[in-house]
Amino acid sequence: MIVAGGLRRQPRDRACAAGPPGAVRAANRYALAGGGLVDAAARGRSRSGVLARHRRPPRRRQTANVKAIIEATKKAGMDERAAVVAIATSLQESKLENLGHLGDRNDHDSQGLFQQRPSSGWGTVEQITDPEYSTTAFLKGLKQVEGWQDMPLTKAAQTVQVSAYPFHYAQWETQAADLVAEHWTS
Repeated sequence: MIVAGGLRRQPRDRACAAGPPGAVRAANRYALAGGGLVDAAARGRSRSGVLARHRRPPRRRQTANVKAIIEATKKAGMDERAAVVAIATSLQESKLENLGHLGDRNDHDSQGLFQQRPSSGWGTVEQITDPEYSTTAFLKGLKQVEGWQDMPLTKAAQTVQVSAYPFHYAQWETQAADLVAEHWTS
C-alpha cells in the first residue's frame, strides 16, 4: 500500500480479471483515510471507456476555485470524498473555470463552476457564479443522493447534475483526488 497526501493507494498491478471492461474493483481503488472510496480510472480510462484527459497543472484561477470548493465542502460539514466528487464534477463541467454566459456556445443558460442553470432552480446568475454558493448548492444535491459515499463518482455526480454525458465525470476522479490531497489542509 502506498501512502501519499493522506490517501492510501492500492498498487495498480492488482487489477481484476473479472467484470465488464473498464470496471474497477476494490483492489484498484483509492481509499480516503477517513473512509469513503474514490474509484480510479482503469488503465487511464473512465467507466465509459473515454480516455482520461491529459493532466495539466491548474492555473492560479483554477487553484483558487479548487480551494473555494474545498472550503465550501468543509463549511457544509462534508468530507474529502464530497470534495473529490465536487471537484471532478467541476473539472468536467467547466475545467474549474467560473464560466459566465458564453453566447452562442452556451448550453442553455448554464453558468459557473458546475454549469448550473437558473431556469432549473439552482439560483440566480449572481448566485451560481459565486464559487461558495454553487458548491454549496451542488453539495446540497449530493447529500440527497442516498449512498453517494459508496457509489461510483460518476453515478453520484450524474444523479445531481443530470448531464447528457453521464459517464464523463469518472475521467477526472484521480486528478480531483490529487487536488483534494494537495489542498485539503492548506
